[in-house]
Formats: sequence, C-alpha cells, structure tokens
Amino acid sequence: MSWQSALACWVLRRQFRPETLKPSINVRRARARTEKRAWSPRVPPGWHLREQYGATHAPLMGEWLERRANAVSSNTSGANAATSHVATRTILYLHGGGYYFCSPQTHRAIVFGLAVRADARAFSLDYRLAPEHPFPAALDDALAAYRRLIADGTPPQSIVIAGDSAGGGLALATLVALRDAGDALPAGGVLFSPWTDLAATGATLRSNDGVDPMFAGAAIARAAKIYLGETEPTHPYASPLYADLHGLPPLFMQAGSTEVLLDDTRRVADKARAAGVEVELHIWPKMPHVWPIFAPFLPESRRALDDAARFVRRITHAHADQASEMSMV
Repeated sequence: MSWQSALACWVLRRQFRPETLKPSINVRRARARTEKRAWSPRVPPGWHLREQYGATHAPLMGEWLERRANAVSSNTSGANAATSHVATRTILYLHGGGYYFCSPQTHRAIVFGLAVRADARAFSLDYRLAPEHPFPAALDDALAAYRRLIADGTPPQSIVIAGDSAGGGLALATLVALRDAGDALPAGGVLFSPWTDLAATGATLRSNDGVDPMFAGAAIARAAKIYLGETEPTHPYASPLYADLHGLPPLFMQAGSTEVLLDDTRRVADKARAAGVEVELHIWPKMPHVWPIFAPFLPESRRALDDAARFVRRITHAHADQASEMSMV
C-alpha cells in the first residue's frame, strides 16, 4: 500500500465515513458536499470534452470524451456519425453515488483515465437520480442510452458498459436487462467496486465494518431504500446479484479487500462464473471503495485503470480489427 493510498484512506475515514455513521441520509447535503469537493481534471491533451444536454439529445444526456480527430459535431447527421466511429471503441459509463448523488462531472477522473488508456471514446450518462426518480428510472435511462448508441450506428461489439459502485451495479443490471429483452449485447462490462446487493446481505458488511475507510456497514441498507422506493431489494434489475447471469458478455471486476461491499463483488463473480460467464476479478489489498477515481494521484489507481483498459482493448480488439479490414476492402 503506497503512502498516497494510506493518506487517502486517512482523509476518507475522517471526512466521508462519519456521514455514513449517522442514522439517516440527508440527500441534499450529500449532493452539495460532493459537488463542492469534486475535483475536475483537465481534459487530456488531444481529447475533447463535449457536454450534451437538452431535450434534443435525450436519451444521451451527459458528457462525451473523444479524441479530437474523431470528435463528431453535434450537427452531424446520424449516418455520417455512424461512419465516423465504425471501428472506435466506445465506453458507456455509469457513475456511482448510491443512485442519489454524484454526476458525470464528479467522475471525470475515472472516466478520463479509463478512456485514454483504452483508446476509447466515452459517454458518461447523466441518469436520473433518486428519490425524485426511484427504481427503475436509472435502469431505463441506461437502456435508452445504449439503444440510442446502437441506433446511431455504434456496433454493439465495440461498446463496453462500465460503472463504479451503484453505477457498477447498474452496468450489470443493464447487461441483464438487455439480454432478457433480446438486444444485441455489448462486448463486455467493467465493474469497479459494484453495489450488486441492495438487500444488504453480504458478510463483509459486518466483517469489514470499521476497517472500511469510507462506509459503515449499516449505511448500505439505508442508502438502498432511497433508490428502491416500494421495490423489493432482491429485484434482479435493482440487485443483479439475484439475477440469472447466464449468457452475459465478459466481465471485469475490481474491489478492495477491506470494503464493506467486497461480497457484492465476490458473490457476483462466483455466480457469473458458475453460469459460464468469463470473469476477470481483481481484489486489491486495503484499497478504499472505487479507488481508481483517485487517479492520477494514487499509483494503485493508475495500475487499476491500466488493468481495466487492457480488458477493454482485449474484448473489443477482434471487432476493431474486423472493421479495419472491411474499411480497406
């Protein structure tokens, strides 16, 4: 464990964890504190950040990060846009935040880091948040965004759906819902410390309580109620741990060994493997929840993103090569 990570855990234990020890969650305060503290990295050299909001862009509301040479003008027609990214990797990113706070802006560090390393354009979705928009609003938005990418000409085999924490659970739920609906599936999924069990039954909620620098175990069930509303916590589209995982594309998963949500990752990985899904799982010692978001400051964050990017490149490589060959014919 680097000194940078040790320092990050020390800060999180004093600034973030005390909020999760309180008996109730103040949504407005959580949003205000997060937006105030959010650090926004500079756009990487050679890349372009394009915010995309307004009714004309729905359901792709959020931010595009693209290489300048491949950036598509908002005025480009659907046919021309499709031609420009035939052989381009695309990451559909779903941010974390318990389904009730955070945004594409708060998660630029992890999105930028993953996209640049994977040489992929990335769209960070600004999905609707609870409690104003409870389940299944976030899932509906993710499904609509993916389907719009396909409708605009993005080949499904070039897309990877990624997310962290609640966004990681949402990414997995999106894959399950797409499979159930008979949609063409993306190349794979990247899940950073995914929250997959809103019923809060993982053993590590208790065994890692007190050693997790970010969360108290009891806070997880309280947060789940904000998103679930009247929905049962074991609904497979809210808690994909309880879903049938057969037929899903390859999954890449990371979690820290001291996270209270560690079992949300381990149990999904075990269940997916038992269903015949290819799973690449990395459990990092003593890392805080979603530590890749602290890139470029933590060396462990940089290495974690390197690993995730290698996975993205590998599972999209065959399609990119095929598209390149076709373009030369």
